[in-house]
Amino acid sequence: MKKQKSIYKKSAFDFLRAAVLPLLFTAVIIGMVISGLRQTEVASSAEGLRILEDSLRRAVVMNYAIEGRYPESIEYIERTFGIHIDRTRFAVHYRIFASNILPEITVVPLQ
Repeated sequence: MKKQKSIYKKSAFDFLRAAVLPLLFTAVIIGMVISGLRQTEVASSAEGLRILEDSLRRAVVMNYAIEGRYPESIEYIERTFGIHIDRTRFAVHYRIFASNILPEITVVPLQ
């Protein structure tokens, strides 16, 4: 018996198209998803920093409106106004010059 020749010969290009290209496409999609997640994390951290700084400033001004003086420390603001500072993510610098001058508030990301 004679062996029949296949009319469909598999070439190297067919192998690439059938096996390697889908894997490459999947790897590119996974890379894009990971990149998007990282960008979202960076944006979220920046937004958290902005929100914390705005909350501290509002609390300081509110304290001045209520008591007629600015708070003497960050701990006082946390206790009185219930603001939570995640000290693993942010460092807060609070410098008060006088009780009637707006304090310097700086929030710095730690990571």
